[in-house]
Amino acid sequence: MNFDNDCFYCVKDHRLTDIMIKICDLEASTLYLFKEQTYRGRCLVAYKEHKSELFDLSDDERNAFMKDVARVAKAMSEAFGAYKINYGAYADKMTHLHYHIVPKYEGGPGFGGTFEMMPEPKVLLSEAEYEELIRRIKEKL
Repeated sequence: MNFDNDCFYCVKDHRLTDIMIKICDLEASTLYLFKEQTYRGRCLVAYKEHKSELFDLSDDERNAFMKDVARVAKAMSEAFGAYKINYGAYADKMTHLHYHIVPKYEGGPGFGGTFEMMPEPKVLLSEAEYEELIRRIKEKL
């Protein structure tokens, strides 16, 4: 199994838990909820091993990972009534393969354009509000 000691998706230390909450493990990945919730329901799907690119995966691994991404996007759309789901796979600095799954709402923040990775001001929620978002996502997975 590939592992990078400098990668917070591999190490799962405070660098990860300061900005995300683990929702669950999926077939090929781990699902996280972003604590910053400008885009209500925003999540991230991180591949289970340290890989940098989609082409680093075998066909079966890539199919399983993309199945997870699609499953999460559908669950978020159903849970929150998003108009459109945006997908972001940047990773210039954090080279662990992952997708940002960002629901967009007509008339909402960033609608009609690219979502902001680190929007300001930050929209942070109470523990109960995070738990409710997670419950709604899990219900639709």
